[in-house]
Amino acid sequence: MQLEFHHINVVGDDIDRLHNFYTNVLGLADMPVEMFPRTEARAGAGYDGDIKFATDGGMQMHLAQRDLTVAFRNGQSLNPVARGHIAFRTDDLAQVLAELDTAGVPYADYGTAFSAEWHQVFFQDPEGNVIEVHQQVAKA
Repeated sequence: MQLEFHHINVVGDDIDRLHNFYTNVLGLADMPVEMFPRTEARAGAGYDGDIKFATDGGMQMHLAQRDLTVAFRNGQSLNPVARGHIAFRTDDLAQVLAELDTAGVPYADYGTAFSAEWHQVFFQDPEGNVIEVHQQVAKA
């Protein structure tokens, strides 16, 4: 099982202002939204908030509109866009889930509800920080 840092998700209410800060003030590069194929939100599932992206050339920043109802609407116990999260990509999500199960760490399996190309699982570290681990899936 391999984990690598993938992105940091920062949430807020004004995504244009956040994006301007990270790209124009701090000098990160813009990433076109087309690089992140989203799953279409529908009643009771998904996320349709505003989202923009920035990068230093390696690590990504996902700037997402805060939505306090995402977990409820998706039938999950953990909301990844309430306070933000850090994310890792893995080549073996089943092994990650087995490790979490063994350690007694509960997780919210969102599958591809947010991204058409990533199977995403969210959980908390011992201090309550939200962590995402995702595995790339075949393009639809």
